[in-house]
Amino acid sequence: MPAIELGVSAVIPAWVVDHASFCRWALSDEYPERGQFSYLGDRVWVDVEMEAEDHNELKLVIGAVLLFLVRGRKLGRYFADRMALKNSEAALATEPDGMFVSTAARRDGRAVVREGRPERKKGLVVEGTPDMVLEVVSPSSVRKDTVELVERYWQAGIPEYWLVDPRANEPRFTLYAHAPRGYRTVRPVGGWRKSAVFGASFRLVQTADDFGLPEYILEHR
Repeated sequence: MPAIELGVSAVIPAWVVDHASFCRWALSDEYPERGQFSYLGDRVWVDVEMEAEDHNELKLVIGAVLLFLVRGRKLGRYFADRMALKNSEAALATEPDGMFVSTAARRDGRAVVREGRPERKKGLVVEGTPDMVLEVVSPSSVRKDTVELVERYWQAGIPEYWLVDPRANEPRFTLYAHAPRGYRTVRPVGGWRKSAVFGASFRLVQTADDFGLPEYILEHR
């Protein structure tokens, strides 16, 4: 297969033909600095669009709350976007919008956090199964986030998948919990969704700033 050129944004080399070669490319000097690339089962998914403001704010707000919650309770580590996730069993390689790895998962080897290229200290990678992943839907990632990653994250054995879709008037927050035959949706009670992973309930609230633009708050109890 010839190399694939994506305008001036990126080139996918011809030698990227499977999960293992995609992972090598993702840690090489040939990997683009801009754009989102994932390996999903048997193909490469690409998005070179710029990130929207609501997408950026949502992942920052949710990440900030979870970061301090995890630190305060000494549960493990929360990682922001641009942190790679690799799971060979699910033929998955991607960069979630957020990811949580518990201390227990690191101790028993379910999730290994390492530098992708130790000799250059380039790129942190989570290999295996983190406890939770976050994705915020963009217009260009609807099928990936709402269909393909639901299946891939379940196959990877990830206990919780948090999916936030800001395309409607108010963001839709779905909390998926791992079950034997697929993810089940955690039903909200009074707007609150119970997370077994964090031992807390969460509610995503939308307000407006001084310009009338959406502003988001992740409450927990």
